[in-house]
Amino acid sequence: MAQVVYRARSCYRFPPVCGGSGVIWLVRIGLAVAALLFIARAAPVALSAGEPERVDKRIAITFDDTPRGAGAFLTLEERGPRLIAALAAAGVRQAAFFINPCRIQSERDGALVRAYETAGHVIADHTCTHPGLSRVSAAFYLADIDQSQARLRGRPTYRPWFRFPFLDEGGSDLVKAQAVRDGLTARGLINGYVTADGYDWNMERLTIAAKRAGRTIDMARLRDLYVETHVGAAEFADALALRATGRHPAQVLLLHETDLAALFLPDMVAGLRKAGWTIVTADEAFDDPIARRTPQVDFANGTRIQMLAWEKGLEGSRWYDRTDGPVADRLFEERVMQGARLQ
Repeated sequence: MAQVVYRARSCYRFPPVCGGSGVIWLVRIGLAVAALLFIARAAPVALSAGEPERVDKRIAITFDDTPRGAGAFLTLEERGPRLIAALAAAGVRQAAFFINPCRIQSERDGALVRAYETAGHVIADHTCTHPGLSRVSAAFYLADIDQSQARLRGRPTYRPWFRFPFLDEGGSDLVKAQAVRDGLTARGLINGYVTADGYDWNMERLTIAAKRAGRTIDMARLRDLYVETHVGAAEFADALALRATGRHPAQVLLLHETDLAALFLPDMVAGLRKAGWTIVTADEAFDDPIARRTPQVDFANGTRIQMLAWEKGLEGSRWYDRTDGPVADRLFEERVMQGARLQ
């Protein structure tokens, strides 16, 4: 009786099943419905009109000019351990330190580099003596790299990355630029480029000058300017990269081994995470597809993103405004020195 009732209801709602091929037709409907349900579950949920698109914002932390001279607040003996502790507190499991081996002139300097390695960070080449490529010959420059390579290769966390001092890849001398690129390739080195730059070295310079002049420095405002500037640098680079490449590549943030980094790095990383950034290793960042691109531009200088934007011919500024010296200096004076509270 139950079968008769089911068939009667089926004939009322789905008349084709009452014919000779009705059972087959019903099976086909069931299979179609099951397929649609499977597709619906597998497909990504469409965003509503008011929901922002998710983006993959990844950034690695890197430091130049190790070992570096004294800053405004910490001794050289204090700064290294403080910076290592700051990286640990911020949850940065791997940063990259670009080394100038000719500056390692004492046991303290050597111990500092070993401490970075012991803490799980990696080291790479920043030339031996820190020359600007535009100021020397390609032969001199490559010989300087050979000196640093002799001291760096074989170290436990060494990576075959080379970063140009001053981000100077040869300027307008394209013949020299290509000669050095060929020399890097012959030595098994890849360009350890930068994509995001907040001119932290300039902020450190201004802080040292203020301290030496006996001026009062508002440390809370200095921290806020440091954090805001570097989060802004990452955001600027990401927006420019999207225009230049059509995607969100892993970014490489340029910092220097400064007192400001040792003091404020956890605040900066917290600011990046609040803005939606994930901190990744330098290994991951330099595995991004843009690592395999060499922008062909008339002036080889600056960040990888800037040069990619120039290569594409994008209109508008390719430079983060806080990497302009007068702008950065004025912000420091207005934001840090006016109404300062702490010495």
